[in-house]
Amino acid sequence: MSDVLRVALVDDQALMRAGFRALLDAEDGVEVVGEAADGEQGVALVREQVPDVALVDVQMPVMTGIEATRRIAADPALAAVRVVILTNYGLDEYVFEALRAGASGFLLKDTEPADLLQAIQVVARGEALLSPSVTRTLIGEFVARPPDRSTAPGLDCLTRREREVTALAARGLSNEEIAAHMVISPLTAKTHISRAMTKLGARDRAQLVVFAYESGMVTARSGTR
Repeated sequence: MSDVLRVALVDDQALMRAGFRALLDAEDGVEVVGEAADGEQGVALVREQVPDVALVDVQMPVMTGIEATRRIAADPALAAVRVVILTNYGLDEYVFEALRAGASGFLLKDTEPADLLQAIQVVARGEALLSPSVTRTLIGEFVARPPDRSTAPGLDCLTRREREVTALAARGLSNEEIAAHMVISPLTAKTHISRAMTKLGARDRAQLVVFAYESGMVTARSGTR
């Protein structure tokens, strides 16, 4: 990643795009590389510019943000692009589906400017945009449902330690909290998480959490299995 964060804006509301652009253009070290008014245009823009981060509205004409996210995540040439879903509604079903499709996190459209800028920086570094507290909220809202093993990746490839850290991450623990729980260093915890993500093909921690619940490794009611 270069010193300048390259950001693409994908939203069908011109006023919303203008607001985000004005905010980002005023920030040193951030460059808006283009705008798109629907999901199809957004995918084309991302393929052309390959930004560090794409801010994508969840509901748009022609192609939804979820489908656009799915196409971006499935393109090997765009493996370094991080998609952040924009929503008016917080943790709704659309957001969960977007995370399953490969989004790195989500932001409310009325997010404070400082929080937006911090989120772009965090996700561009390849870290999870979902904080432990947001992860816990996601768990509480969406994963108290039967696991969908038909779509979940197999977890047999994980070592015992990797399964343990994955389960703890899915419960909303940070690397530091996982390290304290397992009596290991934060760096070791991060290494286990990274290896688990690599083996499962998870783009980031958010998708790893989704995998853990969909596989039935963890349930909202009973904790780890």
